[in-house]
Amino acid sequence: MMQKKRVLSVILALTLSIGCAIPAQASSISETQKKGEELQSQKDSAEAEKAALTKQLNDLIDEMDKTTEDINTKQEEIDAKETELIQAQIDENNQYESMKKRIKYMYENGNTQFIEVLLESKSIGEFLNNAEYIAQISDYDRQMLKEFQQTVQDVDDQKTALETEKAELETLQTQLQDKQNEVSTLISEKADLIGDLETAIGENAAKLQALQEEAARQARVQQEAAAAANRGNGSSGGSSSGGSSSNSGSSSSSSSSSGASSSPGASITPSGSGRLSNPCPSAYISSEFGGRTSPGGIGSTNHKGRDYAAGTGSAIYASASGTVTTVSYNVARGNYVVINHGNGLSTLYQHCSAIYVSAGQSVSAGQNIAAVGTTGYSTGPHLHFEVWVNGTPVDPRLYL
Repeated sequence: MMQKKRVLSVILALTLSIGCAIPAQASSISETQKKGEELQSQKDSAEAEKAALTKQLNDLIDEMDKTTEDINTKQEEIDAKETELIQAQIDENNQYESMKKRIKYMYENGNTQFIEVLLESKSIGEFLNNAEYIAQISDYDRQMLKEFQQTVQDVDDQKTALETEKAELETLQTQLQDKQNEVSTLISEKADLIGDLETAIGENAAKLQALQEEAARQARVQQEAAAAANRGNGSSGGSSSGGSSSNSGSSSSSSSSSGASSSPGASITPSGSGRLSNPCPSAYISSEFGGRTSPGGIGSTNHKGRDYAAGTGSAIYASASGTVTTVSYNVARGNYVVINHGNGLSTLYQHCSAIYVSAGQSVSAGQNIAAVGTTGYSTGPHLHFEVWVNGTPVDPRLYL
């Protein structure tokens, strides 16, 4: 009888202790569930911020593509103005040379022919008309030179304005690139945060599952203890049997997820008029005038000149005597020289590493005017040589 009482006391004590533990377990489960909800809310917020940043990044990329297109368009306009400026400088030089010839003629021959024209006048009206005509010739020369000089200035101003606009676009492009890098960094940080939150959510879910399984186990133990107590209270007779309880272990599993130069080959070319001489005798011909595959093998282009491949620093010679009208730099041509030979004929020497003449200087055929280089758009050191007739590029072979 005493043994039966002791068993019942143990069962009641166990039941009481389990009953006290269950409310604490329930509180822990509630807190874990609340933490899981908070973590999920933080993850949802981070994913929304990441989506917004991704849209901002895509908008920046679209704006950068548009700015790049604007920069390329502006460069094409600058190149066109550069060509227009070269021709305007040539026209100015032609007018200046023509005026010098007329002034020289008048100085060497005096005014005798003009006086004869005036004396041969048959009436005062004809005399006045002839005198006015002679004055108009001189005025015309001066006026035309002023107009050509103004044209050069206007084109140069337009070119400068385009270059300023291009520089502003390039500054905007740099700012957009910086902004893109900043947004990309924020997106990366958000992705890392989402990954950490997903890991924390997975760990919290595993903890919650373990707590729930432990609570279920304790509930089963309590039920078994209560059943054993009931069996003890209802039994009678001399012998008593001790109640036994069985525990079934359970395993818990957890899962976590995480967010996440062309080759040498000189060709035999048709002989031209021979008016121009070879501008780079130490070189070989790497590309002729006309259609060709562009450098790099991408697409084709209308090559406006002849390429002379030679080592950097190789001498470039004036192909004929004339006046230097342009010494300048262009992003495509690099350092270049333009010589006006008169009668609508001009030559251009591009990609120079050094230039030894200046605008307005008279040069003779065969004079060393520059050195071969690879400035501007160039895949290697060479001279790009162009021949212009009345402002239009023609095949140099027609004149060499």
